Amino acid sequence: MQTPPSLRIRISWPAGHLTASLDDTPTSQALAKALPLVSTARTWGKEVYFDTGVSVSRETGAREVVEPGTVAFWTDGDALALPYGPTPISQGDECRLASPCNVLGRLDGDPGLLATVRDGEPVRVELLEA
Repeated sequence: MQTPPSLRIRISWPAGHLTASLDDTPTSQALAKALPLVSTARTWGKEVYFDTGVSVSRETGAREVVEPGTVAFWTDGDALALPYGPTPISQGDECRLASPCNVLGRLDGDPGLLATVRDGEPVRVELLEA
């Protein structure tokens, strides 16, 4: 039996865009149902996050420290969190999120591109067809 292809999304902002592959999780499914969405980018250290209007529970595999380029869902803020380097509460070079987040998947390209996102800019997230 083949596993279904993971969900793919595109995250766009005025200076660029990245695609991401999401695992099939309850949070990813809830997010996919809400797409496309447009939100306002917020930056916190080397993390971009933005409200999705999606409200889900914290999953059992939620993590606070993740790899750069992880697509995470911050359940405390109904937000997508995209870390690409240390945040104000990181220890050393780690990507430490504000609280444990549901891990949805990974960015396909260089997470460092997120450095071009400016606080307050519009961000659009859409589903890519398989």
